[in-house]
Amino acid sequence: MSHPEAPDAGPPLAQRAIQSRCVHPAGKGEPFGPEGLDRSIIDHFERQARRHATRLAVKSGNDVLTYAALDALANRIGRAILHGAPDGDRPVGLLLGQGALAVAAVLGVLKAGRIYVPLDPSYPRSRLDAVLEESGAGLILADRATRPLAAALTSDTCPLLDTDALPADVPAGAPARPIGPDSVAAIFYTSGSTARPKGVIQTHRNILHRIMIDAETFHLCPDDRLSLLPSPSYSVSLRNLFDALLTGASIHPFSIEEEGLVRLAGWLMEDRITVYFSVPAIFRQLAEGLTGAEDLDALRLICLVGEGATPRDVDFYRRRFARRAILVNSLASAETGIVRQYFIDADTRFEGDIVPAGYAVDGKEVRVVDDTGRPVPAGHAGEIAVQSRYLAPGYWQRPDLTSAAFLPDPDGGDRRIYLTGDLGRLTPDGCLLHLGRKDTRAKIRGLQVELAELEAALAALPAIREATVVSREHADGGSRLVAYLVTAGPGYPAVSTLRRALREKLPDHMIPSAFVVLAALPLTPNGKVDRRALPEPSVSRPHLDTPFVAPATPLETELARIWAEALELEGLGVGDDFLDLGGHSLAAARIASRVLGAFDVELPMASLFAATTVAAMARLISQRQAERSAPSGPPETV
Repeated sequence: MSHPEAPDAGPPLAQRAIQSRCVHPAGKGEPFGPEGLDRSIIDHFERQARRHATRLAVKSGNDVLTYAALDALANRIGRAILHGAPDGDRPVGLLLGQGALAVAAVLGVLKAGRIYVPLDPSYPRSRLDAVLEESGAGLILADRATRPLAAALTSDTCPLLDTDALPADVPAGAPARPIGPDSVAAIFYTSGSTARPKGVIQTHRNILHRIMIDAETFHLCPDDRLSLLPSPSYSVSLRNLFDALLTGASIHPFSIEEEGLVRLAGWLMEDRITVYFSVPAIFRQLAEGLTGAEDLDALRLICLVGEGATPRDVDFYRRRFARRAILVNSLASAETGIVRQYFIDADTRFEGDIVPAGYAVDGKEVRVVDDTGRPVPAGHAGEIAVQSRYLAPGYWQRPDLTSAAFLPDPDGGDRRIYLTGDLGRLTPDGCLLHLGRKDTRAKIRGLQVELAELEAALAALPAIREATVVSREHADGGSRLVAYLVTAGPGYPAVSTLRRALREKLPDHMIPSAFVVLAALPLTPNGKVDRRALPEPSVSRPHLDTPFVAPATPLETELARIWAEALELEGLGVGDDFLDLGGHSLAAARIASRVLGAFDVELPMASLFAATTVAAMARLISQRQAERSAPSGPPETV
């Protein structure tokens, strides 16, 4: 790749004017400062813990920790790690729920001078085994809820530490472990193109650079309260977590899987969240459910991450949120951190149907290049390349993948180049427009998926001869996976059978929303699959291994209609399983919200995954309505 001719231009005056209003009413926080990049994450956290010992650090449900309490708990976890796995510097797997204990565990691993490897408890056992093997983890941290799963994963070389049952004699003093800014802090595993998960390495320095950008552009201060919606197993959680704890603010974990989207708005009000982070798909569900009566005046920043925002998202923001709130659309990846940001207020206008990814941020130079690595002229599409000294070092134990994606500085310095695989276009004033993926990767509900890994899993099933998977735009503005299959025999396997087989290997976000069986995959003249010739999937009820049963009551009829709208399918039966129909957490949230509006019955998310058919949900709603109308007790005697 040739050396860029000129550095990125900074944001124009209009963008700077909006950014300057990103200030908490209590005032700006202390500047992070570039010199802070020569320290460690723990140095910065312990400084905040000393300065704000009695201030709120973490609030998760009934669990509330001050900075002093969080620091002490993290110290005890760090010392327990050094006692339980004293030999070497092998990574530590974190198999934890979402809450205050998980936050303390992340800090505890770093205080011990170790590398943390997040493990999502919802992932299949085979996936967790693969990550543990790839990372070489020497210890697993679990809590009361995840201990049974962790016990099944542990071995003589990878023992278990229960963070809910730390020995009473573990002291609360900080472990004396030297930690340099270029030490590895974390490994985040993403979908791998060779059917193996790949671990993106994060150092203290490159994480701190991300936090420095947010601290300065968002003017984060100790009076801020930041949301934490993603599981700690996703790299985007780094930004939420350390944006708060390294600026004296508080972090507020909220589990959508456990609490449900229907409770999100109420939680934002109760915890007085000032800075909200989420993927656009969750933001849309939140905005759609707002009535206008909610008091969200504390919210000053809405940051959309993980995938690009849509004009529909911007419209929701303008119609449903207070004028003082500012919307931020950003482009980032685990390998690069934040590379572009675009600030939007109620008066911002942009041309076309693409919400800009935005303008340059400090320390991240972006160019759009052709297949030879040469910059293309403004207005032309090409691959987005990022040059910086703050990129991830590469992929854990995968020098082949690292050398393919990360190029050396053409001037011999430390500003390496990362080829993102994303397509983009620069406007004449330097604004970047994100145009989607160049290769076979996709983002589903904010999570990266290597389509090759999914295709390999499908092709490994006995009933499938060939498989290709594409990402198609969803009606709600997001993306969904569609699998195109050629079967190994004359029969057509039931979609429910295919989904169940894939769930044994892959996380839920990698399960296709639709399956299309073809006699043969269309090919281009050079013999490659012609993805443009693949047909749109049908909206009819898929082929299931359960017979169709029509709705028998008005309640079942209305519920079937709600389900059909949420899942974008027609002709659903009352005995069809929610997951077999392609249901996922966001669709469940849509159904729960619409049930509340139609029947005035609030269903927890967990109940939908228990009542997995229309018939079962109808019975549950009838039961709730009967309980509500029943007398509360015997009449009072006068």
